[in-house]
Amino acid sequence: MNIRRLFYPKRDLIPILEHQAGLLCESSRLFCEMQFTLDPEVWKNIFLEMRNLEHRGDALLTEFREDIGQTALGHGPRRELTTVAMAMDDCLDVLKDSANALNIYKPVKIDPQLQELARIIEDEAKAIRELMPLLNNIKKNATRIALQADRVSELEHDADEAYERYVGYIFSEEPDLREMTKYKNLAELYEKATDAGKHVADCVRILLMRYV
Repeated sequence: MNIRRLFYPKRDLIPILEHQAGLLCESSRLFCEMQFTLDPEVWKNIFLEMRNLEHRGDALLTEFREDIGQTALGHGPRRELTTVAMAMDDCLDVLKDSANALNIYKPVKIDPQLQELARIIEDEAKAIRELMPLLNNIKKNATRIALQADRVSELEHDADEAYERYVGYIFSEEPDLREMTKYKNLAELYEKATDAGKHVADCVRILLMRYV
């Protein structure tokens, strides 16, 4: 099924989803940059950029809701597509919160394990960006959609393992309790960001099961 047939011809929603995914990729790229510096001024400036991207994401979600309200869709498709859009908006929110935490905590170091989690977040965002255009023809692209969704799930599983290893590491190796608390809280936020990416993939899977 070409999913565009679900929509009134002048209300093509897929480009909005693609735009959301683009913002998510840019935000995750900036977030990765934060992990390779200890300059608080750089952290602050990157956080401000990410906050702006999150605001743009909010505007896109509003546009999506307005447009989908004017499409000839049943309750099910409207709900499921809106869930995908909202899940990507949630990703932007979690990324912004993670960047803000780094900006506030100002840890004395950023361990390679945190850098690894940030790279996983970016890889998830790239997979999601590749996933969205495939929804233009959901039946033709069903296999590719499923594989991309599986890719995001695999990355989230890698993040879970990386998070568990890191928590064990800081509890055994970090002597400063205050810094240890910072690292643990940051790791939790980063892992939450990977969960948010997987939620996007799960929402797409629901859409796939309904229309294929």
